[in-house]
Amino acid sequence: MFVFLNCRRFGANLLQLAIVTALIAFSSMANSSHAQSVAKAAHILIVGDSLSAGYGLNAGEGWVDLLSKKLVDQKIRAKVTNASISGDTTAGGVARLPALLQKHAPTHVVIELGGNDGLRGGPVASAKANLQKMVEMSKKAGAEVVVVGMRMPPNFGAAYTTAFESMYRDIAKETKSALVPFFLEKLGTDLKYFQPDRIHPTKDAQPMLLETVWPVLLGALK
Repeated sequence: MFVFLNCRRFGANLLQLAIVTALIAFSSMANSSHAQSVAKAAHILIVGDSLSAGYGLNAGEGWVDLLSKKLVDQKIRAKVTNASISGDTTAGGVARLPALLQKHAPTHVVIELGGNDGLRGGPVASAKANLQKMVEMSKKAGAEVVVVGMRMPPNFGAAYTTAFESMYRDIAKETKSALVPFFLEKLGTDLKYFQPDRIHPTKDAQPMLLETVWPVLLGALK
């Protein structure tokens, strides 16, 4: 009888131990799952020029601000950091990017640069080399990249405008990055969507800019 009771007690202890072990394992898995969920929150870094810096607009009116609101509305856990500077060029982007990547550790980088290079008549080859370097740095830092393309007015000549537009497509293809072919696609040539300088989009145009970027960025986030 004594042996039988001890065996029963031993079996009960084993069962209790198994239950406790299972609970600890489940708790560990739950904590791990929660940690992974937290880690998966995206951090989107926007590196652009005046078109993304909100030139001529009030605070909160730019397409990047609208992006932050849309992410909340769509219940997508993502933080947006706007590192755009009016007048910036691809050379400026290359110079600034290393510090930005180190400081923000983004999961996604949106590169909207090149327009000022083109308007100044800079060599397409130089702009392309700079953009490609920015993409490579971002990917090396572990970020997905979205390249935002631009076009030049026809008065720059067919050869230049064609090479400039192709630059973005080539970079995206060569680096396997996501591409927004033309940032101002939805605005067309309708001057009501541009400020008096005929270069910078108005407040009413900002949702259209976001609509252009959103599908590509959403694909990158998924």
